[in-house]
Amino acid sequence: MRTTFQVGDSVSVTKTFTQEEVERFSELSLDTNPIHLDPAYAEDSIFGRRIVHGMLVASLFSGLLGNELPGEGSIYLGQTLRFTAPVHAGDDVTATVEVTHIREDKPIVTLSTTCVNAEGTVVIEGEAVIKV
Repeated sequence: MRTTFQVGDSVSVTKTFTQEEVERFSELSLDTNPIHLDPAYAEDSIFGRRIVHGMLVASLFSGLLGNELPGEGSIYLGQTLRFTAPVHAGDDVTATVEVTHIREDKPIVTLSTTCVNAEGTVVIEGEAVIKV
């Protein structure tokens, strides 16, 4: 667990989501939209094939925030997300959180949250507010 941090500190993790993970997430979240599960349906979509749930990809932020920066004991107060490009099963995605603001009066930290694919395209961007 990180006990001290400053504006500009960041951590990242890279993950490749499998179609099996997408199917398990679909069951857990109750999001059975065929864009994630049905190859024939997805083929006729604007994406041309199945996509990974945006919230599954964004869940990488939770792991980074709770385990790395700020670390254990962190409590989510808020998260904004903007989904800017699709992620497909088999794509490498790198999630990064970076400290952008530390409140002086309260144990609250603001971090930018970004996911990029292997080509460097931003697929998710947002901001997290965390109680430390």
